[in-house]
Amino acid sequence: MKKLSVIIVSYNVCYYLEQALLSVRKAITKLNAPAEVFVVDNSSGDNSVARVRQRFPEVTLIVNNQNLGFAKANNQALRQATGEYVLLLNPDTVVEEDTFLKCCNFMDQHPEAGGLGVKMLNGTGHYLPESKRGLPTPWVGFYKLTGLTSLFPQSEKFARYYLGHLDKNKSQEVEVLAGAFMFLRCSVLTQVGLLDEAFFMYGEDIDLSYRIRQAGFKNFYFPETRIIHYKGKSTRHGSLNYVYVFYNAMAIFYRKHFSGRSASYYSFFIQLAIVLRAGVSVLGRLVNPLLPFLDDAALLFAGLVGLKIIFEQRLKTVFPEYFVILVVPVAVFLWISAIYFNGGYEKPFKLARFFRGIFFGTILVAALGSFWPEANLSDTFILAGGSWAILALLGKRLVYQYGQYKNLKLGFQPRKRVAVVGSEPESKSVLQLLKQANNDFKMVGFVSPSGEKRAAKEYLGELSQLNDIIQVQKLNEIIFCAKDLTVSQIYEWMVAINNNAVQYRILPEDSENLPINKAHYPITDYYALPLELKLFRKEQVRYKALLDFLLALTFLVLSPALIWLVQRKAGFFWNCWLVLSRQCSWVGLHHTLDQHYRKHKAVLTPLDQFAPNRFDEQTIRQMDVLYAQKYSVRSDVKIILKAFRYLGRKV
Repeated sequence: MKKLSVIIVSYNVCYYLEQALLSVRKAITKLNAPAEVFVVDNSSGDNSVARVRQRFPEVTLIVNNQNLGFAKANNQALRQATGEYVLLLNPDTVVEEDTFLKCCNFMDQHPEAGGLGVKMLNGTGHYLPESKRGLPTPWVGFYKLTGLTSLFPQSEKFARYYLGHLDKNKSQEVEVLAGAFMFLRCSVLTQVGLLDEAFFMYGEDIDLSYRIRQAGFKNFYFPETRIIHYKGKSTRHGSLNYVYVFYNAMAIFYRKHFSGRSASYYSFFIQLAIVLRAGVSVLGRLVNPLLPFLDDAALLFAGLVGLKIIFEQRLKTVFPEYFVILVVPVAVFLWISAIYFNGGYEKPFKLARFFRGIFFGTILVAALGSFWPEANLSDTFILAGGSWAILALLGKRLVYQYGQYKNLKLGFQPRKRVAVVGSEPESKSVLQLLKQANNDFKMVGFVSPSGEKRAAKEYLGELSQLNDIIQVQKLNEIIFCAKDLTVSQIYEWMVAINNNAVQYRILPEDSENLPINKAHYPITDYYALPLELKLFRKEQVRYKALLDFLLALTFLVLSPALIWLVQRKAGFFWNCWLVLSRQCSWVGLHHTLDQHYRKHKAVLTPLDQFAPNRFDEQTIRQMDVLYAQKYSVRSDVKIILKAFRYLGRKV
């Protein structure tokens, strides 16, 4: 029998997992007792599995083909564990050399202890209050949700969630153990049961801690050893799905452990919390993308109102009463729209696009003045407004640029994160060349197109995992090696990725014969055969979204006449709503290589412009690629006109 079984569930945290296992190895050496380590990989898209096999042969590795969730994955290892004690450890943690020794000694000396948690520090060395927690009853959750816990961090009542009234430097009994580090007595687990698999993520630590106490054992907070917890590196906080999963876990907990009136009472508070937090999350998602526009709009509005006052006082200009509440907002909207449609909000920032937007916006405002003489928009006022737009909006950008990067170079961005898709020899030579040639690139590694597992440090994964690798590694440029991939494969993967933040390039097959002297040949010339699918150009994305919106409105207005041309009439109205809410597009790709990453559904596809036929898979892919490569707004209009009867099709 082992003294300790360590179980780590990992998902796309290769770097953190490696650091955690290195620290575990040292702690086991210090423990000087038989121990075993399990790593359960929940279908990571990074190089976690290969790295564990290469660097940690002593680890028992369990590889899942899908993400089973925290509870189910832990239970897989718990059923195989033979230790007197079991530690459930997050992959984004680092334990001290004596952590296991001290924890085992404490548990040996306290037979009443069923579980143990330790002091946790974040990546900057600050104490994490979730190291000790109380049971999250509705009132405790309410105090945390309303911010009272933060206002009174040491209050026994308001800070009950983090047990703020208890000394963080003293060992004492607590109600809930943190899931990042749960040191458990195996015999107690046998008595109370394993983690409840009804919890996919979050809440299982609370449930298990509660069951341990219900069985007559105690949970302890033990600050005499510490761990670093980087917090949430294998999860995505802040999303609407996170809010739902977290609070739904709380609802499962209350339904399981409370009954009757108490259960209904708790359930009401949980549902209310879900609605409130979801509302905040949705509001944030709606407002955050609009912040750059709202900033500019506020500056323009203030400037135009100021100009109105100046013109009234000095030039005795008479403006209509509705000028501020109607004319100024319309003018602001025209300027902002012109800047947007001319690419003034794209990154990296380009002065030419910005000035072009101001120029066309000024023309639009002048046209507004011509068609609306009562607004009294004189040429002098319009020119003054355009000048203010340049000074104010450009000044704001300069201030932001200096505040973020400490320079006034508008458009400056950090180094690109680049990966190469190609065989190991080809990729390694490219990596070395690019590392030596240009400091503006961060070479992350390479992806194997052959599916062969590699142990090289730079190996990121297989081609089939490319979408996951892009997400995990935060890549913004992919270099495809033409020697290892056909052009058709490259284009298909560009279509499959469908990510505006990622740029693509092809490395010519005979790249080894190209000059590499960076003094005479810029690195962009060396590896650059830049590829671009017009469908994913930012300006085309904007035009396509505008076309979808205008067509949906037009279809609704003219629906009494158009509805008779459509096969599924109820579906036609539903699709109009989906398009207006940006949940789908009128025309899009038939499919991609990776359906999980397909961002937008579409009512019609390029195939619909032809008579009903069964196309083979290769033809369908070629048509998708051709549509993406040659895309224009006219393409969508043409397809819609030819396949109008299918606009009610179920998406």
